[in-house]
Amino acid sequence: MAKLIEGIFGAISGKLGPVTGGVWKGIPYLKLTPDTGKMKLPRSIAQIANEQKMKFLNAVLKPFYPYLAVGFQNLAIRKTAISAAYSMNYHQALNGVYPNLSIDYSKFMISAGPLPGLPGATVSLSAVDTLQVDWQQSNDAQARYNDQIMLVVYCPELNQADGFIGVAIRREHQCSLKIRENMQGKALEVYVGVTSFDRKKISNSQYLGRHG
Repeated sequence: MAKLIEGIFGAISGKLGPVTGGVWKGIPYLKLTPDTGKMKLPRSIAQIANEQKMKFLNAVLKPFYPYLAVGFQNLAIRKTAISAAYSMNYHQALNGVYPNLSIDYSKFMISAGPLPGLPGATVSLSAVDTLQVDWQQSNDAQARYNDQIMLVVYCPELNQADGFIGVAIRREHQCSLKIRENMQGKALEVYVGVTSFDRKKISNSQYLGRHG
């Protein structure tokens, strides 16, 4: 596929002979029109394995979409926030070879950016159905008292995520999340991140471990 940066008539839209043109994320492009008349060659084992890796990671990411849309918005340059999250987690959190694929949850990221995180963040059960996160004061000049907390829990068994963005702020040094009834008693991966009040800055997410 070749990008059409400048053209004498501007970007091409639609089919033109053997090529199809369009614009994606502000980028004009041309690509060969698929020849539907030709028989497709059988996919190789490597192609199938790569396809399954993509399918596996996409399935893991899907429950996180509402949080990734915020957590990776600053990396969404000529791509979506979800695409940016996929790329980062593909390279650092996806392990194994098909069909034995797994996620290293300690390296999984739900946000990425230079905003200071939460020093000394820890998580505990304050009640049977409630997770509590505590953290210390940040001395970083970029940290603001009203930075918003993003707390997310993920249940691998159910492939479900739950959490919030903005229910708590940095200066409170504490926040809690009531665990969904269907997640109670199950293993939960816990993540916390910070976003500025105007959502223009974001921190790297912090993995607080597996609980339950």
